Amino acid sequence: MAIFQAVYNILWGDLITIPLPGGSSLGISLLVLILIPAGLYFTVRTRFLPFRLFPEMIKVTVENNRKIESEEREGISGVQALIVSTACRVGMGNLVGVVAAISAGGAGAVFWMWVIALVGSSTAFIEATLAQLYKEKDPLYGGYRGGPAYYIHSFMNERRAKRKGSAAGSRKSVLAVLFAISGLICWCGISQVISNSISSSFENAFHVPPIYSTIVLVVIAAVIVLRKNATVKVLDIMVPIMAACYFFITLFIIVKNAGQLPDVFGRIFAEAFGFRQVVAGGIGAVIMNGAKRGLFSNEAGSGSAPCAAAAADISHPAKEGLLQALGVFIDTLLICTCSAMIMLLTPEAMTKGLEGMDLLQTAMQYHLGEFGVIFIAVILWLFSFSTFLGILFYARPNVAYLFGDNWISQTLYKVLALIMLFIGGLAAYQFVWDLGDVGVGLMTVFNMIALIPLAPKALAALRDYEQNVMEKSKK
Repeated sequence: MAIFQAVYNILWGDLITIPLPGGSSLGISLLVLILIPAGLYFTVRTRFLPFRLFPEMIKVTVENNRKIESEEREGISGVQALIVSTACRVGMGNLVGVVAAISAGGAGAVFWMWVIALVGSSTAFIEATLAQLYKEKDPLYGGYRGGPAYYIHSFMNERRAKRKGSAAGSRKSVLAVLFAISGLICWCGISQVISNSISSSFENAFHVPPIYSTIVLVVIAAVIVLRKNATVKVLDIMVPIMAACYFFITLFIIVKNAGQLPDVFGRIFAEAFGFRQVVAGGIGAVIMNGAKRGLFSNEAGSGSAPCAAAAADISHPAKEGLLQALGVFIDTLLICTCSAMIMLLTPEAMTKGLEGMDLLQTAMQYHLGEFGVIFIAVILWLFSFSTFLGILFYARPNVAYLFGDNWISQTLYKVLALIMLFIGGLAAYQFVWDLGDVGVGLMTVFNMIALIPLAPKALAALRDYEQNVMEKSKK
């Protein structure tokens, strides 16, 4: 436990503390120290891709969506891979996590979430494009598979071959093995957190005992994940519906309170840079809570989304990179902002002293009455359940990398995740929550070790796409 706590503190604790005016300080964790500079580097190297190629992201999404049924393909489409990764990104962190960030850092945290989304989308492009470049055939599920374990494996073997002056071998890479193990640990921990959040929200909204909501959750999950290729089909239907419902309900709340919007946006920008926050010693909390929420919500750099991106059968690697970059915008600029608006349009007196689901449900009750409480419980169930399905899709290539192509190891991991789902619904174990945090932190570190030196290959794919695909389409 002492070793585990030490690793947790290194990853998530304040590695560097910068003193600020007014007695405040800016504590920077190792992950923030890695991800933000890397994101800025990728943004510059892609020539500010989030701004320059945003219309192309939309165009690629529309084109791929039209072709899902009209073309023969091996595996899933680019848009289906985007839906899987969106299912994982758009989870309870977009609800409870955003509320926690604003509670701790104030309205200004929202601005820093937006900034991190713009930076993170370039990182998402690089890792998704690499996943496409290094993908391989999947003999068990059909189609393709890949992700960081696979491009790390190739990268380390290529380096080993250069040192020894021989052809690259097929020996497993220690770094790739560590990434795969970290991912499987993280996703098991998340399974527990998911069910605990669902059972708590249903108990608050409907007074349903946790045992009943948990059993129903586990049974439905088992029926889907234990079938060979049911996950993507379910997410294809679930994710667009749940995201659209949440967006339009939030849009209704925003329109209903349109008169307050100038004040809300004024608070966001004023508290992001505000003199009051500096003097009060809180500017560090504003910046870091927004930055951390943005990084952890959009998952750019953690290596999760590339596990879905690699499965896409798409005409050019850079297209999947653009789709996954758009996924970061959907997660942070759209869904996280929706949650922020729900809270910031609620009188502060009503939410004072509350946190987590209690705070969010109180805010929704203010806007929509009892329907709001029920709606947020149902939407949390959909967000969390889709995340569980998505992380088991992510687990497939990593289980295969560690244990080979066999149904026994694939099924055993699914059963383990279902057990964790059941346990989490009945009780919250802080150790397991921290286990998930440590897992995703280690994934990020191992992923970034290979991502930066491999970035030139993704950048070459981007140049090829712009010169040979975009230019030709203009003619």
